[in-house]
Amino acid sequence: MIKIPDFVIILAVYAILNGIVFFIYAGDKISALKNTRRTPENHLLFFALIGPFGALAAMQVVHHKTRKIKFYLVPLFAILHSALLVGIFIS
Repeated sequence: MIKIPDFVIILAVYAILNGIVFFIYAGDKISALKNTRRTPENHLLFFALIGPFGALAAMQVVHHKTRKIKFYLVPLFAILHSALLVGIFIS
């Protein structure tokens, strides 16, 4: 059996998590356009804290929540995650 390195598994799970966050943001944009039930902003920010790269990508691709001041935290979350990932993989 082939041994998959731990960091590959961690990166795969992290990528999947960010993909899920992307679709949560995109789904909320679709709900906004259809005038249907929306995801609360606090939930979106929580998801951005968990998967900031997915949130940031969705904000750019579907132009969702780009004008809201509190969503300026999303790039900050991405920077923090980048620093954590670098710290984890360097040590």
